[in-house]
Amino acid sequence: MQANSKDWRIEQLEALAKRYEINVRKTGGSHVVFEHIHCNELVCVPARSPIKRIYIKQFLAMIKTITEGESL
Repeated sequence: MQANSKDWRIEQLEALAKRYEINVRKTGGSHVVFEHIHCNELVCVPARSPIKRIYIKQFLAMIKTITEGESL
């Protein structure tokens, strides 16, 4: 995902979110919100494809925060 941060779809992010126990909120609008108890920030991603690289980077930063918190 880091090597190829383009051409990702929202379904793929949702699958990863499930793996890392990230809560997925679909507001009924054009965005999907990802949140986790160990992260202070939300990641709000437009549901349209392809997803821009900046959103993938934010999502990866969230996963990094979660995995670093688990190793403590």
